Amino acid sequence: MNEDYYMNLALSLAESAAYQTTPNPPVGAVVVKNGRILGMGAHLKAGEEHAEVHALRQAGSEAEGADMYVTLEPCAHFGKTPPCADLIVEKGLRRVFVAAIDPNPLVGGKGIEKLRAAGIEVKTGICEKKAMELLTPFFHFIQKNRPYVTIKTAVTADGKTAAHTGHSRWITSDAAREDVHLLRSRHDAILTGIGTVLLDNPLLTSRLPQGGKHPIRIVLDTHLRVPVDYNIIQNKEAKTIIFCASDAQTKKQRALEEEGVTVIRIPYMSIDAVLDELGKMNIMTLLVEAGAEMNASFLDIGAFNRLVMYMAPKLIGGKSAPSSFGGLGGSSMDEALDLTFVSIDTIGPDVKIVMEKR
Repeated sequence: MNEDYYMNLALSLAESAAYQTTPNPPVGAVVVKNGRILGMGAHLKAGEEHAEVHALRQAGSEAEGADMYVTLEPCAHFGKTPPCADLIVEKGLRRVFVAAIDPNPLVGGKGIEKLRAAGIEVKTGICEKKAMELLTPFFHFIQKNRPYVTIKTAVTADGKTAAHTGHSRWITSDAAREDVHLLRSRHDAILTGIGTVLLDNPLLTSRLPQGGKHPIRIVLDTHLRVPVDYNIIQNKEAKTIIFCASDAQTKKQRALEEEGVTVIRIPYMSIDAVLDELGKMNIMTLLVEAGAEMNASFLDIGAFNRLVMYMAPKLIGGKSAPSSFGGLGGSSMDEALDLTFVSIDTIGPDVKIVMEKR
C-alpha cells in the first residue's frame, strides 16, 4: 500500500474527532511496519494525549523500526502534554510521514528538526491539500488570534431571506434545517445580533436526533435589550455570552448574570473588538447566524472566512424583500468580494453551497 493510503487513514481518524479539540488541532496518527498497522490514534480533546501517543501505545515494543503517518507535524514543546517528537525518538521509529507543517511558533518545524537530528527520516507534504482543508480553522486561529468565521444563510432561488413582510419560516426543508444543527455542533460558538433575538427568540442549540455539542451562544446587544425570560437566557443547555456597550444598564446586567449569563462590556462595540475578545477565550470557530445588517458588518470589514448558503427551490420576488447582506453595499462590481466555491450539495429539495474568501 502506498503512502497516501496510510495518510488518508490518519486523516479519517483526525476528522472523526474534529470540532471537539479546540483550541488544539484535530490530528490523526497511524503506525505501520512491514505493511501491517500496529497502532492508530486521534487527538480527542485539548489537554488529553495526542494522536501520536495513542498510536504508539497500541504499537507497543513493535514500534521500533516502524513508520508513522501523522496529519500534523509532531509537537516539540511542553504544553499540557509532553512533546510527541521526543516520544517518537524514544520509541525508535524509522520514518515519519507528515501531511502538514504546524504554523504554531512553538512548533513551526522544530518537531521535524528534532526527528531528523535523531536520525529519523522525515517526509512532508503527504496528502497536504486534504490535511489543510481540515486544519484551516486551526491555522487561521494560530496566525490571527481570532476565530475562523463562517456566515450561514438560507435563501430562496431569487436570493431572498424573507418576504417583504419579514415572514421567513420556513425557507428551507426539514433536511436542510437538520444540516444546520449539524453545522452548529461543529463550531465552538454561534453569534447573532439582538435584532434576530427579539424577532425570533431562538434557542441557538444543535438539536440533532443523536445529540451533539452545543456551541457557546454569543449575542451582540449594545444596550442589553434582551428580555430575561427569552430562550437564550432561560435555556441552560449552552453557555450564553452577551457583548454590550460600556454604558449599558448595570441593573439589567446583574439580572442576566443571576441567570448564569456572562456579560462583557466593550468601550467601542465593533466586530473587530468582539472577534479579538473571542480569540482570547480560545474560541477557534465561530458561526454567524444573524440578519442582513449584522452580516453586512462582517462583509464590510472582510471579517469572515466562509459562507454557507442553503438555497431553496422557491421564488418569492419583491424588491423590498430582504437578502442575506444589507447595508449600502459596493458601488460597482469592482468592489465585490471574490469567493471560491468549495462544494455544492443537494440536501432534500434544497442546495447547500459552501464558499470561501479568496
